[in-house]
Amino acid sequence: MKRNIKVERLNQRPLEQQEIELVERKGIGHPDSVADGLAESISRALCQEYLDRFGAVLHHNTDKTQIVAGRSKPAFGGGEVICPLYILLTGRATRVFKEEEIPVDTIAIKAARKLLVESLSNLDVNNHVILDAKIGMGSSDLRDVFGRKVPSANDTSFGVGYAPLSQTENIVYNTERELMNLKKSIPAIGEDIKVMGMRQGDEINLTIACALVDRYVANMKEYADTKREIVEHVIDFAKQFTSRRVFAQMNVADNIEEGSVYITVTGTSAEMGDDGAVGRGNRANGLITPNRPMSLEATCGKNPINHVGKIYNLLSIEAAKQIAAEVQGIEEVYIKILSQIGKPIDEPHIASVQIVPKEGVDIKSLQDGATEILDDWLGSIPKLQQMLFRGELSTY
Repeated sequence: MKRNIKVERLNQRPLEQQEIELVERKGIGHPDSVADGLAESISRALCQEYLDRFGAVLHHNTDKTQIVAGRSKPAFGGGEVICPLYILLTGRATRVFKEEEIPVDTIAIKAARKLLVESLSNLDVNNHVILDAKIGMGSSDLRDVFGRKVPSANDTSFGVGYAPLSQTENIVYNTERELMNLKKSIPAIGEDIKVMGMRQGDEINLTIACALVDRYVANMKEYADTKREIVEHVIDFAKQFTSRRVFAQMNVADNIEEGSVYITVTGTSAEMGDDGAVGRGNRANGLITPNRPMSLEATCGKNPINHVGKIYNLLSIEAAKQIAAEVQGIEEVYIKILSQIGKPIDEPHIASVQIVPKEGVDIKSLQDGATEILDDWLGSIPKLQQMLFRGELSTY
């Protein structure tokens, strides 16, 4: 099989040499990330149930989960949730197969509770949340496309990926991850974190929103001290990724003199005023990157068998990382893969590889290596699917 893979030189200034770079990451407790996590955990649970019962993953997409914010009254030393969050678990799934009914809604609610417990340590799942499952049946034409011997693309759509990450991207991504580690020694850190990175020349500025948990903060002085400790830790942590100057600020909307600061009961802003929806947060690589090409597809919750909005985005990222690491002479690589609905998923309409070569490197010397790696990934989609089944690939 000869796939339609095209490798070309991309004549653009490498990102690290551009004057302005913006990067964002929404942490695992941000309402949009919680919605993403719920959608993906339900999809994974359904995959396992289908495999256990029938030996194959059946058609489903659970990528329409919505979170409606509750109301709370945070206070130093501990406040309370006045009105619980409302979470609607929705989408489409195979509910009957070979005359056997599958308890889709029960599976979804169980998976959702598990995800909430793991992601939001201060949320009382029994009292702070109303979970509602309304997952319908998929359309027959898409179920037919799904069931063919070679999975066929469910849509005419595209996925994108790039590598390597810039210094700013690495800092933004890993800052949120490090704050989750720091939570062990500073329990006031809530999981609802947003890190916005702005690099201007050789200065990187981080603006961090972190929902501190009220029960672990006794008063305004302790709040200010905790905030200062976190900022100092972040600046020191970032030094391992760059020699550029790094500055950080946290909860910049605070007005300590007026007593207005960012404290929460549960560690997420979804307890009051901040709704969440699948696909409104991080892209498939865990970042929001306006300096890079991005797909607007919601990766989380889409089925891992034939949904190109999931598979092509993740495959592009993995292939780009391998190309950047193994093909010598590459500054940056960008991959875009386009499907046609109903066509074999391993035979995309076009697989585009755009390379920014290092100075003095001929693009022709890079083409064969890049083509071989991407072709291998397209021929190894079952490998990618197994990685998704096992939860080895992060989707947000």
